[in-house]
Amino acid sequence: MLMNCKGKLIDLSQPKVMGILNATPDSFYAGSRVGKLDEALKKTEQMLLEGADFLDIGGMSTRPNSNEISESEELNRVLPLIELILKEFPETLISIDTYRSNVAEEAAHAGVALINDISAGTLDDELFSTIAKLQIPYILMHMQGNPRTMQENPSYDNVLLEVNLFLSQKINKLRELGVNDIIIGPGVGFGKTLQHNYQLLKYLNLLGQGEFPILVGVSRKSMVTKLLNVKNTEALNGTSALNMWALEKGAKILRVHDVKEANEVIEIWQALNS
Repeated sequence: MLMNCKGKLIDLSQPKVMGILNATPDSFYAGSRVGKLDEALKKTEQMLLEGADFLDIGGMSTRPNSNEISESEELNRVLPLIELILKEFPETLISIDTYRSNVAEEAAHAGVALINDISAGTLDDELFSTIAKLQIPYILMHMQGNPRTMQENPSYDNVLLEVNLFLSQKINKLRELGVNDIIIGPGVGFGKTLQHNYQLLKYLNLLGQGEFPILVGVSRKSMVTKLLNVKNTEALNGTSALNMWALEKGAKILRVHDVKEANEVIEIWQALNS
């Protein structure tokens, strides 16, 4: 459960929080969007003060039916933000949320510490070799289809077995390339129905056969809003409930919009398990 981030060993035996920072105008939750650099810096400072261990920066929305933007536009959105944050808060561990190898490489050169890929390398054939070259921790998520099509008709015979098989095949390829720091995620909402999401979360501890740190990103997503019939602005309580369950099932990183509340969930979970 040790992960090497830019020469710093991060101990994932205790859960960590990843705050979401979107340099996009169309991410599904407006509260995560930062349009101007000074706004982004203020949001960054807030999340760091609230105890974020990582910041996840995205330059292209991957919500269902989202439109793909050009690589140059994605870079123009994220690189100035990465550089500014690391100038003002140099110890910050930044993750770049991208499935493009060139964006991952440019972001790594700019100073990011992790690559967070919703596609597990399925949308860019060069990504795995880029990760191996960079020797940077890699978050490997499952997705069925692509962001434009993934929610049209997601179908599985056995969602847990199929997601596990997918992840194991990808892990084997990464291991062959010499990638060691691998984090896995079920890909909640990425080509899955409400039932699929809950089945995966129910048996989260079986993901990756318990050998890899698990990242869970359920924050204000449809598995909360559809079940409870609420807007994403009203989904914090449901998110906290799911995060508590995820911790109990072995999650090591919570990817969230609300850092303070996620850390409170971790603190309560730790008290219950002490």
